[in-house]
Amino acid sequence: MNPLVQIAAEVENPLIPPIPELVIGLIAFVIVFGFLAKKLLPNINKVLDERREAIEGGIEKAEAAQTEAQSVLEQYKAQLAEARHEAARLRQEALEQGTALKEELRAEGQRQREEIIAAGHAQIEADRKAASQALRQDVGKLATDLAGKLVGESLEDAARQSRTIDRFLSELEEKAEAAR
Repeated sequence: MNPLVQIAAEVENPLIPPIPELVIGLIAFVIVFGFLAKKLLPNINKVLDERREAIEGGIEKAEAAQTEAQSVLEQYKAQLAEARHEAARLRQEALEQGTALKEELRAEGQRQREEIIAAGHAQIEADRKAASQALRQDVGKLATDLAGKLVGESLEDAARQSRTIDRFLSELEEKAEAAR
């Protein structure tokens, strides 16, 4: 036999480990696996449970916050609608008050105008009476002077003068009324 063949026959398959190494490796694996299962796996499960609870709690908190935000939004919308309604009511009241004030001022202006017109008519009437009285006196004086010149005697007597003036002016007023 060829020495190479003989060496090749003695060398076993490199993919299959020797049985004593396989047994030692299997025992070491079981020991490590047992240690991990007893000590490390509970800690890992505990951390995973805590993380799951934290995530679930976070989701619940987020849902609660979203519900609260929705509630606050609804309250805000209700307050906004109420504020708009209140603003519309105040605007309507202001319009009504403005209209009432305008009418009140218009009525006050009308009343003042009427008072001014009445005062003006009263003043005109007083001026007319004063002018009429002054004119009556002047006409009476002129009439007395003229009558005295025509008659040839003095009409200086006050009673006679007054009667003559009154009769003359009455005749003038009657003629003026008849002419109308």
